[in-house]
Amino acid sequence: MIQSYPLYINGKFIETKEKQSIINPSTGKVIAEASLASLKEVELALDSARSAFDKGEWSRLPSEQRKKFISRIAQGILDNAGELAELESVNTGKPIKETTFMDIPSAAKAFEYAANNFESFLTAEDLKISEEAKANLRREPVGVVVLIIPWNYPLLIACWKLASALAAGNTVVLKPSSLTPLSALKLAQILHEAALPAGVVNVINGSGPKIGEVLCSDKRVDMVSFTGSNETGRQILEYSSANIKKSIMELGGKSASLIFSDCDIDTVVNSSLCSIFLNQGQMCTAMSRIFIQDKIYDKFVASFVQKAKALKLGVAQAHETQMGPLISDSQRKKVIAYIEKARAEGAKILCGGKIPQNPELKNGYFFEPTVMANVSAHMHIFREEVFGPVAIVGKFSDANQAVELANASDFGLASCIWTKDTAFAQNLAEQINSGVVWINTYGMFYNQLPYGGFKRSGFGKELGREGFLEYTRLKNIVIDQSLDNKPLVSHWYGF
Repeated sequence: MIQSYPLYINGKFIETKEKQSIINPSTGKVIAEASLASLKEVELALDSARSAFDKGEWSRLPSEQRKKFISRIAQGILDNAGELAELESVNTGKPIKETTFMDIPSAAKAFEYAANNFESFLTAEDLKISEEAKANLRREPVGVVVLIIPWNYPLLIACWKLASALAAGNTVVLKPSSLTPLSALKLAQILHEAALPAGVVNVINGSGPKIGEVLCSDKRVDMVSFTGSNETGRQILEYSSANIKKSIMELGGKSASLIFSDCDIDTVVNSSLCSIFLNQGQMCTAMSRIFIQDKIYDKFVASFVQKAKALKLGVAQAHETQMGPLISDSQRKKVIAYIEKARAEGAKILCGGKIPQNPELKNGYFFEPTVMANVSAHMHIFREEVFGPVAIVGKFSDANQAVELANASDFGLASCIWTKDTAFAQNLAEQINSGVVWINTYGMFYNQLPYGGFKRSGFGKELGREGFLEYTRLKNIVIDQSLDNKPLVSHWYGF
């Protein structure tokens, strides 16, 4: 029997009449059903979060008590790690190796980090302004926060946002992507078992076009934190402008990897495969533009293409699978359209570029790892985010040309530099217009370090102290200290 996943509102699990079939992208088969929120459930969730913040205890709890709740959530994720990894794999098509060893442990660590550090982040600061005044700067929760989560890392990104929002004292309405709601709805059970007060977190599932405007425009909401596409981000900002509110936007990327001739080629080839084909290239930080110094270009590309062809495609649940399916048939069609357009513009396919013919994969949304050359800066595939397993390779002669290529993008999320000269790389990193620069590595996210991009990649940070503080507001309390308690303002009119 197919399992049904309810919504979670005001501490209760709610089954709705309207249900959504959840598809396993590896097989095209229905694996579960999830309740869909109507505007009625959205209203309940917003009322619940607003009441829990305004009248409940969460934002006023002693920090030690809040820490216990957040630590219990971290432990609940670990206690359910096997089920969560399986859910994430069958719902997203992500290989089970990735969900088991990366996504689920990292989700738990986000809560562990928040629990162990939020008190120091909220420490008030006293400032002596002059002889006449002193000030107290303090951080407060923003209020009701709507978290809108993408389909590529549904549990991990939910936990990044939720851990900081809760530790800061906010209440939350969490909306996962309607493509991948299962792990978030399972997380609701973990929150419930952690005895989180009713209304502090509400998890609703529904399509963005149906419930997004209400969630983002409603005046009961104080903040919207969104990760996803630029198109949806623009729409959310428009909705949010109806009742001006704080926003975090983590949007798209078209990241560049710069590979210099003094690197260890074997190490960088293997690392570069991971940087574009991990999660089937469905990552905003994917190094989809790989630029190689001309001295080693031919050798690097030959090895990179050979190894890309050898990647093992397979169903996500198989432990030997290195690359699973794309999230949906429509996403695969978008990838194919980009490749066809690039070919028409003169790009050359070095490998991949088509649907695999393996009979075992025929019902899933699989696509071969693809490498393209002869791509110039005016082409769509150079400028736009494909969000699939498609790498373009190009060459440069010197550092100035490398930086020019890396910065020739409207996005500014992440980049990589590969060279044995780390001092040179650090100087080069200062010239690259991206929020994250990895030197001789890729994709290393640490809870201690902020993450976020520039330009069309959005604004605001996740993770680290800076990411935590995004979920707070800064209050300035000024205290008069003038002699005889008679401030200048009391004499202004001479009475």
